[in-house]
Amino acid sequence: MTTGQHGRTPGGAAAGHRERRTWIGVDHPRYKWVALTNTTLGMLLATINSSIVLISLPGIFTGIRLDPLQPANVSYLLWILMGYMLVTAVLVVALGRLGDMLGRVRIYNAGFLIFTLTSVILSLDPFHGAGGALWLIGWRIAQAVGGSMLMANSAAILTDAFPARQRGMALGVNMVAGIAGSFIGLVLGGFLVTWNWRSVFWVNVPIGLAGTVWAYRSLRETGVRTPGRMDWWGNITFAAGLTALLAGITYGIQPYGGHTMGWTNPWVLAGLIGGAVMLAVFCLVELKVPEPMFPLRLFRDAAFAGGNAATLLGAIARGGLQFMLIIWLQGIWLPLHGYDYADTPLWAGIYMLPLTIGFLLAGPVAGVLSDKFGAHLFAAAGFVVMAVSFAGLLVLPGDFSYGIFAALILLNGLGGGLFAAPNTAIIMSSVPADARGAASGMRATFQNAGMVLSMGVFFSLMVAGLSGTLPHTLTSGLTAQGVPAGAAHTVAVLPPVGVLFAAFLGYNPIQHLLGPTILAPLSPSAQAHLTGREFFPHLVAQPFHDGLVVVFSLAIAMSLAAAAASLVRGRDGRTPTAPAAEPSARPAVAVRAPAPHPGGACGRADVRRGDGDRRQQHNGT
Repeated sequence: MTTGQHGRTPGGAAAGHRERRTWIGVDHPRYKWVALTNTTLGMLLATINSSIVLISLPGIFTGIRLDPLQPANVSYLLWILMGYMLVTAVLVVALGRLGDMLGRVRIYNAGFLIFTLTSVILSLDPFHGAGGALWLIGWRIAQAVGGSMLMANSAAILTDAFPARQRGMALGVNMVAGIAGSFIGLVLGGFLVTWNWRSVFWVNVPIGLAGTVWAYRSLRETGVRTPGRMDWWGNITFAAGLTALLAGITYGIQPYGGHTMGWTNPWVLAGLIGGAVMLAVFCLVELKVPEPMFPLRLFRDAAFAGGNAATLLGAIARGGLQFMLIIWLQGIWLPLHGYDYADTPLWAGIYMLPLTIGFLLAGPVAGVLSDKFGAHLFAAAGFVVMAVSFAGLLVLPGDFSYGIFAALILLNGLGGGLFAAPNTAIIMSSVPADARGAASGMRATFQNAGMVLSMGVFFSLMVAGLSGTLPHTLTSGLTAQGVPAGAAHTVAVLPPVGVLFAAFLGYNPIQHLLGPTILAPLSPSAQAHLTGREFFPHLVAQPFHDGLVVVFSLAIAMSLAAAAASLVRGRDGRTPTAPAAEPSARPAVAVRAPAPHPGGACGRADVRRGDGDRRQQHNGT
């Protein structure tokens, strides 16, 4: 008899009575729903945090009094944007492995606490200028540790808690909440930053506190715990290699030595080459150590390998979409339609709502249907739908009709919702129960690394596209308004990344670039036109669209490749939700019960139970 079955422990009836009133046992029919709601809240909080900062950057830079158009400040902007994702990409595998060893719930709960505390510290930034930016970057990295703990273990906790026939639905709700959170953050950040830039961090605190207390009181270890040692050499080589590679890509976007981008910078080349070499060393280490953090043996299963390949390709395809759409809306479309630059963050988030709606509509439905009909076709169909939406966006003019734009991003959201849960189910159901924490971390690593790669690739392609047409467009547009040819040429040869970030942040850079010395001799009407809402958007609309053609063409190719990878099946051809995926035949494994709960005496004895044995007990619930 287990404590979860009857709410009692060998300690006596009084302790059991207190226990029943404070928490639901792991074998209770409602426990899986408690696990689903809490892990979904954790994923939502972690993903909202990344996009809420993204949309709020204009207000944040104004609040800490940092000029984002100064070339020296571009690196601060990039690290505020990408530092969080880079750290999560590096840490999720190690923290997933740690969850397998020490308990997935224990690591997940610690992540909730760290995330909440760092949100408080971020909101208290006492500095201005570069110091204020470094405070935000440093504590965002610390916050990413907590976010990594949440992301690395949430899918594994759900896979442990739910039987195979309901697993796709549970993962669908969790994954769609995570992906949709990144878009919900756009609207929330746009609204909050108009009030106070610190509020984008305050909003995490009450939700984080409630989620932390709830997680510590309600979640219990239900999976197979695997005693072992940390793979320190694997962790070191993986962290060094991936950090160097992604940092090289980050700095490759910035200009260097008279070039529009920094791919010839020796430090960038050292990061790219050194990072690739270190990752190769990491693979060799993982083949030799007895307890690897990244179990390469899992890739022998074709379904696991194909699912992770689809995750990476899909993340690259859609990872830069947010940034491209924000640039398109904030820097071009909204000003052309009469919106003040100060209001563009809020309205950009609002006008991107169809993307979120698409995720929310398709995700849970795809999870339920994939439980019944198999995950591979749904995952592949989602990527094909995304490819179609990218093709539509590719042919859309710069000054588009919003109805068509909304339909296309809704279609993109539907495609993302279709593949999210089935893709996760393919990965998580193709591994044994004792490797689910590591598998969850590996999936999150591919996803987060793909997002960072996407930003680097998309920005690089966009800058390359702008480099071909923007200088001539700027020169002709400025001289037509009476700007001297020398001054117009000086502005035109500036690195396109500055113009790109100006559009991304919703700034009109013309007044800043020309300065009062050049503007003063011009007529009042010319000054008003140059610094008004429409001149800069009209000027960059066509060069930006030229860059979009290249970016969305790559996204189409990546989406179709991800669709093909999603169709790969395991050696026995089973679907992820087939009975073979359920580890009911695994031998019983001793799982140390959790520490005594304040409201009861649970956890006074080790519970000897196999993962499949527990699931057989409540499969009928």
